Parts: sequence; structure tokens; C-alpha cells
Amino acid sequence: MIPQHTQDLITGWRLGHIATVTPGGRPSVSPKGTFLVVDDATIAFGEIRSPQTVTNLTHNPECEVNFVDGFTRKGARLRGTGAMVRRDTREFDALFPRFREVWGDLCDRMNLIVKIDVTEVKPLTTPLYDTGTTEEELVALWKAKFSEIYP
Repeated sequence: MIPQHTQDLITGWRLGHIATVTPGGRPSVSPKGTFLVVDDATIAFGEIRSPQTVTNLTHNPECEVNFVDGFTRKGARLRGTGAMVRRDTREFDALFPRFREVWGDLCDRMNLIVKIDVTEVKPLTTPLYDTGTTEEELVALWKAKFSEIYP
């Protein structure tokens, strides 16, 4: 089961980094920016330019997706099994309106939906919390850093 705070993180950030394994056994990590929480045990993303991820998941459906709040430096690792939901299927037609609601016309470029049945969720945090740094301090630090990068 995906905890509510993790569902909120995914809904707020949408960007997850999915780790898969190539048919040759090499690790592969790729960012995906179209994640949705389908239910309390499932996440999904719309595949637009991800042929290697699709190939990898077709070969080996096991994967892990990391989501991290860039300001609090807190996140989650979700492990599970990926499955392709192809256009012109009932499942695609049931999921697609939820993607359309969030991304509008970008959905026209989605080739399929990758649905991940989540089997394990683990929290992620920065070691700075171990030193007593507070979430408020980290948010202030990263707001300042991002404003330097993007004035």
C-alpha cells in the first residue's frame, strides 16, 4: 500500500526516476514526468519518448521508481512490476481520461501507459536530518539555491 504522504509527493512533483534493467543486464535509470497515482497500490506514467524503458520492462518487468521533493530532500522508493497498457484497450480507455485531465494535449503524444503495481515503499531522506537540520531550514536553503540558479 502506498502511504498517503507518498501519494501526495507523487501528485505534487510528478517527476519520478525509474530504474530498470536492460536485456543485457545493465542498469538503466530514466526520468519520467507524467506520473499519476492510480490507486493505493498502483502508479502509472504516460510513455512519450521511452523506448528503452519499454524494452527493459518488457524483458524484465521489475522496477523501482524514486520520487524526491527537491526542497525538503525527502522522498520515497517504490518497487514493483511494470506492465504496458496499450491504446485501444479497455484499461487504456479507463486510465487515459485521468492523464488528459492533468496534461491536456500532451496526452496525444502518449504511445501507451506504463502501469506499475507497487509491492514495496521505502522512505528517502537526506543525511542532513541526522545532524538536526530541520525541514524548514532545508526548504529555505534550497529556495535560496534555486533562486541563485534561476534568478
